[in-house]
Amino acid sequence: MMEYNREDQLETKNELIVSDQKPDQAIKKAEQQKRRLSWMTPILSGIIGGSLVLGVTTYQHSKDETANTSVQTQTNETSNSSASSTKANTEKLSSTNSSDISTMVENVSPAIVGISNYQKQTESGMFGFESNSSSSSEQETGTGSGVIYKKANGKAYIITNNHVVEGASKLTVSLSNGKEVEGKLLGSDSLTDLAVVEISADHVEKVASFGDSSSLKAGESVIAIGNPLGKDLSRTVTQGIISGVDRTVSVDTSAGQTEMNVIQTDAAINPGNSGGALLNTKGEVIGINSMKISESGVEGIGFAIPSNDVKPIAEELMSKGKIERPFIGIGMMDLEQVPENYQTGTLGLSGSQLNKGVYIRQVASGSPADKAGLKENDVIVSFNGKETDTGSALRNLLYNDAKIGDTVKVTLIRNGKTMTKQITLDQKESASS
Repeated sequence: MMEYNREDQLETKNELIVSDQKPDQAIKKAEQQKRRLSWMTPILSGIIGGSLVLGVTTYQHSKDETANTSVQTQTNETSNSSASSTKANTEKLSSTNSSDISTMVENVSPAIVGISNYQKQTESGMFGFESNSSSSSEQETGTGSGVIYKKANGKAYIITNNHVVEGASKLTVSLSNGKEVEGKLLGSDSLTDLAVVEISADHVEKVASFGDSSSLKAGESVIAIGNPLGKDLSRTVTQGIISGVDRTVSVDTSAGQTEMNVIQTDAAINPGNSGGALLNTKGEVIGINSMKISESGVEGIGFAIPSNDVKPIAEELMSKGKIERPFIGIGMMDLEQVPENYQTGTLGLSGSQLNKGVYIRQVASGSPADKAGLKENDVIVSFNGKETDTGSALRNLLYNDAKIGDTVKVTLIRNGKTMTKQITLDQKESASS
């Protein structure tokens, strides 16, 4: 299985970090020494889930072995009658639930599609050297799933994960009726891991309906539908429960590290399920399957992006092709990655100031940060009164609590002294700014 490690192939127009220039040698050394893998490592194609069912046998012992035989016989007959009735009712309920689920799946399944990502591959000349005879071809580099959620004006629109389509030179979409059509990427966003693909509506039979993810509770039954391991196992159905709501997980993206709000489920999700639907028992999409924990000994922990988060992002991607976010204009790193001797010496930090905050490696010329007077070697410790111990915390506050045009207060430490700057947020003009 591949790790959830996205290549930076799309233009990261909305990222906070403006430069990948190398810091000085001390910081570079610290980055190498302190780089750690998260215990929750999401992978590109979903989860290999499993469950262990323990069989329990109940033994009923007689408390009075000398009881009247006729009384025992009558009691046994009553018990047998009650057990038979309970068994019949249980079988009837199980049969009804199974029938309801299979009917629901049959109804929704046509709205689930497979997506293949093709990327250009360069074929070199003899002995591996580039030559005039080298050519470029498109090869399938990965597969995922998607959900048809809208149909209008002869077009159909599919929600999927950004990492399913990232870097593609061509996309193909496999429909439930066996048709394969070419897809057009309308927009994608690395930080939310969402994308919208457009296809012709000629062969589209069904559009999925979305439910309210805010009403979900732990223990509710859910069904996952997707294309695990490619087209051969298309529209595979697995069942589980909501294991937790309002989870927050840290994810590395091509636009930087971010924290995502997700639904946790134990429904089995396998490589290729990414972008597929997590459904409630009504057949409503309440999440888009996105990632898992890939750790030895860990089973049945997968995550989906809540439907209430998906819908507004999808609409903006359809209309604008990207998510417009406010821009500060700094290159940054977590202060805890900076050597303490650099913190105490060059940065002038001490005591409680150490290891908490966002170290500014670079300020883009003409950016909001530059205009507000922020400088290299400043350490940002709060944003509008909320602590920013890490870069991901700062990024989440910027993107979730502020908008373009807002004036925000940033508290920073410069040469050991605390000060506050006001920054008027702007929109990033280009990927190179």
